[in-house]
Amino acid sequence: MGDMCHGRNVDDMSSASAPVPSGSPTAAQNSSLRLARGVTATWFYTVAALLLFELGIALATTLVVWGSVALPPVAAITVAFGGLAWVGSTVALMIDYRHRTDAAPLVLWRRQLLPLLITLAYAVTAGMVSGLWIVGVLPLLQSLMLLNWQSGVRLRVVLAATVVLIGLAVIDIRMSDVGVATSFGPLISFSLILPAMTVTSLWWWDVLVRLDRARASESRLAATQERLRVATDVHDLQGHHLQVIALQLELAERLMTKDPDAALEQLRAARGSVAEAQQGTRDLAMRFRSVPLSDEIANAVDLLRAAGTSAEATVDAGADSAPASVLGPVIRETTTNVLRHGGGKWAHLSLKREEDSWRYEIVNDASGDSAASVDGSGLDGVGRRAAEAGGTLEVQRGKQEFAVVVAVPASAAGEEAR
Repeated sequence: MGDMCHGRNVDDMSSASAPVPSGSPTAAQNSSLRLARGVTATWFYTVAALLLFELGIALATTLVVWGSVALPPVAAITVAFGGLAWVGSTVALMIDYRHRTDAAPLVLWRRQLLPLLITLAYAVTAGMVSGLWIVGVLPLLQSLMLLNWQSGVRLRVVLAATVVLIGLAVIDIRMSDVGVATSFGPLISFSLILPAMTVTSLWWWDVLVRLDRARASESRLAATQERLRVATDVHDLQGHHLQVIALQLELAERLMTKDPDAALEQLRAARGSVAEAQQGTRDLAMRFRSVPLSDEIANAVDLLRAAGTSAEATVDAGADSAPASVLGPVIRETTTNVLRHGGGKWAHLSLKREEDSWRYEIVNDASGDSAASVDGSGLDGVGRRAAEAGGTLEVQRGKQEFAVVVAVPASAAGEEAR
């Protein structure tokens, strides 16, 4: 993302670079998205490294067969295509390994029997054609190492495989003439390194999977703790007011026959306590639900950048006084709209004060799906929110860009505060 704009336009306005609150839902979503992408990329790097190494071994085997004067060219061609089939069969085993669990069996016969048979066929063919033991055993050992071995067992398997390959390499060198021994030197080197490289790559992948699962568990725990905190605050608030109301009503009941005026006063006090409970509940809800609009836009920019979009924002200095209950959901919905239907290359968000209204605009590069997004239920919801606050929604679609503009009266902020 080196081409992204890291600065935001200022021009008599403050930069919308407020940091994302670490406990906010959007920050957690951004973090999860980055981690998920990192884990996926690491998996592709792991597979690519192993496949390149296997292709190198297949190529070295083909060159050994090609360089033998006693074998026809068709033998080298057979070994070459067999090597490609073997490498392809290991891809299926790696895909199964990516989704492995400790409770899964060593071999998933329905899925892995064919790749193992392909490996066995190539190992027998290449070994017989080349006359080399290491060529006939290495492919089978490599495929076996990609199976779902339990923790600690794989290391012993790799050590045993390395010892076997060293022994076979010694036998092949002694049985072959000098010319052939020199030609398959790289083959021996790659073959002896492959087991260690395979187990190291798979171990690293297992570590990343455990870290990713721990991250997911931590996120779920944080969400659970937040729910418990909200539940505790609601319980304390409502419990206090309900206890006061119950006492006031009980006192009013006792005074009803003795002193009606005092009983009426207690009823009025109970009604006031109900109003206080309602206001306290509203204040509590706003404390958890309201996020400053500068933070909302900063979160939106970070989310777009995490998705690979070059995003920037321009925010008025007094943006936090704008009606957050109206514009907050609008910002989130339009950001989602860009992620779903935008071209994915760039986006610009702005929030400005224009006389007696606040003007929010998000512009992004157009794509083939932009037309569908105009009539989507998401923008219908944005239009309803704007209309309920006395504002307007404008959708602008051009050949190169797509824009959504929402204007809301500034007075909506005052009504919200009340």
